[in-house]
Amino acid sequence: MTEALNAVDPRVFPPSARRGSGGNLQVASVDANELVERFGSPLYIIDEDAARERARQVRDALQREATRIGTEATVYYAGKAFLCVAVAQWMVEEGLSVDVASGGELAVALAAGVDPAHIGFHGNNKSISEIERAVAAGVGTIVLDSEIEIQRVADAAAAAGVRQRVSLRVNSGVHASTHDFLATSHEDQKFGQPLDAAPRLVSAILTHAHLDFVGLHCHIGSQIFATDGFRESARRLLGVYQELAELTGAPVPELNLGGGFGIAYTPSEADDLPDVDDIARELADLVSETCAALGLQVPKLAFEPGRTIIGQAGITLYTVGTTKPVALAGSDAGVDPADLGFAERLYVSVDGGMSDNARPALYGADYHVRIANRTSDAEPALVRVVGKHCESGDIVVQRDLLPGDVVPGDLLAVAATGAYCWSLSSTYNYVPRPPVVAVSGGAARMIVRGQTEDELLAQSV
Repeated sequence: MTEALNAVDPRVFPPSARRGSGGNLQVASVDANELVERFGSPLYIIDEDAARERARQVRDALQREATRIGTEATVYYAGKAFLCVAVAQWMVEEGLSVDVASGGELAVALAAGVDPAHIGFHGNNKSISEIERAVAAGVGTIVLDSEIEIQRVADAAAAAGVRQRVSLRVNSGVHASTHDFLATSHEDQKFGQPLDAAPRLVSAILTHAHLDFVGLHCHIGSQIFATDGFRESARRLLGVYQELAELTGAPVPELNLGGGFGIAYTPSEADDLPDVDDIARELADLVSETCAALGLQVPKLAFEPGRTIIGQAGITLYTVGTTKPVALAGSDAGVDPADLGFAERLYVSVDGGMSDNARPALYGADYHVRIANRTSDAEPALVRVVGKHCESGDIVVQRDLLPGDVVPGDLLAVAATGAYCWSLSSTYNYVPRPPVVAVSGGAARMIVRGQTEDELLAQSV
């Protein structure tokens, strides 16, 4: 058991993560202790090589399977997962396009030198100024989320004297097997248009000479393990393509199936994680078979993976501040039955929390933790890693096992924090955001500067 408590599971930590000779955690041959000494704690770490390798793996799988069925695939990196100038550059260098969901994300992508023609622009409430900026920049595709946006984008394109490529986001009615807040294709929510409204809305798009309709877009949710939802969503969208082809007078050129591929946040989740090659093959087969049955030309495909590329490449380092044992009263007190083999739970408080990882509070997300500065032969303790914020829901790791001798001053490494942690971070309780450091080949460099208290105070007027 003590060996397992010290293990660095490569299914959730970056593949380069391992114990050094002194038992300390290393990522890309960079020592965790040295990283904290140099950059402070808490600290986001991104394994650049892991992110790049995963980007290539996902891109290759989706494009290879598209080629097999006689078409091609554009793979966008979903910037909302984690976007900064460096990451955008990595993605482009690995052959991916970039999708953005706000004017700010667009600005980051452009600052990174991303070719605007390889940018997709999302959002359910794109402002007129954001639309004008996107059109002026030459953004490759704007995803229309509402009927109102048809006229807004047409006006911006006419003013710029260009013909803007647009796709229409629709809800296929397929519910992803995930948290309700992460399921984005059911009918009663803010994104997209009902699928049965597509012919009417596409007809409206076609009335505008400055709009170039390229296809439908659908995103069924996030953190999805099963492929059934993707398959059914693709089948329903393609069922509408025959009617759209009659409207446009030509085959609809593109089908964007979104992203949402899940990752393992804990070792137990890793057992159920589908392989990206299998996902790509199944989706390609479904598209090919459905098009053949409907007499349709196979459209170009587009995908928008984010979490699956950057999630596992990231870890967060924390410093333990206090520990507090709490007796477990039993299952009638709401204790998980799996915890009843322990007489107490050890609350381990760290120097960050929900300000640098909001996902446990938002979605009840699970994470996995290990001591980073040493190994230990101590017997296991049931722990809950919590933050320093004034909220009882400020939990970083709901349940895990650590050596029972974890003490103040220890470093903890929480795995798989590359996606949606920095992106959702805040300054709650005036706790500054941590920096982000990329590691590669034994070297570390800051790619997002952290904040200071002075900078937070300077915002007050």
